[in-house]
Amino acid sequence: MILIQLNKQDFEYDLHSLVKSFYPGEDVTVCYEQPENAGEALLKISVIYKEQEIAVRFEKDGQVVKEDTETVEYEKNRKETKNHLKYRVYRMLSDYTGTTLPWGTLTGIRPTKIPMALLEQGMSNRDIADYMRKTYLISPAKTSLGISIANRERHILRDIDYDNGYSLYVGIPFCPSICLYCSFSSSPLSVWKKKVDDYLDALCKEIAYGAEIYKERQLDTVYIGGGTPTTLEPEQLDRLLTEIKRHFNLSKVQEFTVEAGRPDSITREKLEVIKKHPVTRISINPQTMNQKTLEIIGRRHTVEETKAAFLLARELGFDNINMDLIVGLPGEGKDEVEYTLQEIKKLDPDSVTVHSLAVKRAARLNMFKDQYKEMSFINNMEIMDMTEKACMSSGLFPYYLYRQKNMAGNLENVGYARPGKEGIYNILIMEEKQSILALGVGASTKRVWPEANEDGTHRIERCENVKDVASYISRIDEMIERKQKFFAEV
Repeated sequence: MILIQLNKQDFEYDLHSLVKSFYPGEDVTVCYEQPENAGEALLKISVIYKEQEIAVRFEKDGQVVKEDTETVEYEKNRKETKNHLKYRVYRMLSDYTGTTLPWGTLTGIRPTKIPMALLEQGMSNRDIADYMRKTYLISPAKTSLGISIANRERHILRDIDYDNGYSLYVGIPFCPSICLYCSFSSSPLSVWKKKVDDYLDALCKEIAYGAEIYKERQLDTVYIGGGTPTTLEPEQLDRLLTEIKRHFNLSKVQEFTVEAGRPDSITREKLEVIKKHPVTRISINPQTMNQKTLEIIGRRHTVEETKAAFLLARELGFDNINMDLIVGLPGEGKDEVEYTLQEIKKLDPDSVTVHSLAVKRAARLNMFKDQYKEMSFINNMEIMDMTEKACMSSGLFPYYLYRQKNMAGNLENVGYARPGKEGIYNILIMEEKQSILALGVGASTKRVWPEANEDGTHRIERCENVKDVASYISRIDEMIERKQKFFAEV
């Protein structure tokens, strides 16, 4: 256990995330009073806030091993104070552990927002790089990656009218089976098969209402995700896509994605249904091309099914296909990842999204971690560099990036794509520049106010739908009422 003791509630989330990055396998606890089991802590970190100074102290076995006190008037500029405090704690942790982190003090999920904002202020790439390295202690490689992606994002989004447009997300929560690492609002189809039509009834009701909210705005992108949307039967899938087309003006949509996802949910009939609608992009996600790993993580399909589904989609004329991969899966190291990359390269997808495994609290892999404690979960810079090299050798270039808590190797997720095949919705949701209307179980609507704050940021509020299928069906009128109140706010 690593103990963080504060004398008042301030910057606790940031400190917890930073310390957790140095000690990913340890329980990190934040407290405000000395707990009874403090003596059991591998390391105790005390942060003492005073009127004009902040003291940081490291203790091990009751002995002070590091100490630092600095004068600061943190009420005047809390953002600068937070950054400086994290900088100090990082330096102390790095010196104590002998470890550096590729993303330095950054613990948020959207590292490209920093260079993006600075680019919009007219700062040069070189000055941005200096600022990121000095302020956040980011490695040269990650600094370069973040800046290059921010520049590419700006180019991709150049024609998006953030203030007068919006994007649409529609969630289908069903999957053929639940993966070991999954924490999304997904439900096994076997349990809910008789309720899918009831779910669609409720969802179509929310679609009809949702279309009225922004009827005067331009719809820029549509994303149908989950879960696995292709768990729907062909006629159910057709019903959903028809309802979207009936209620929303799709004439100026720049991208329409359907997350086909699991190869074991894909059939010719379903792909033919998707093809007859204005869908421009699909995703077929193997996660790995190692059969043993697929069995471990609960993906009840074969590598051959992945290949067959991809080739079928190509045969039917789909010319923008993404494939998701995960590195850091149980038992996989460099050799297994290399094999996956070579097999994916043969298929030649239009984009590849490389995820670093992140195990959330709600995932079975975390809830039953004792069962998997003998397994290795390996990700490092060498593996991530290998994925970058493989993608770029196939003509796929990095275009978006995000991070999550508890990521293997404290690294990142990167989307690679051919020029013109980038996932626009992916960028929009990460950069938080545009309102996103989200419908379905567990969907989170994000409203971005166009008027800028004094610091150049924008007010952002969220409206959540319930995460349980049965509750969503029975409470659909309440979900609609939530949105009515939410969008009535000024």
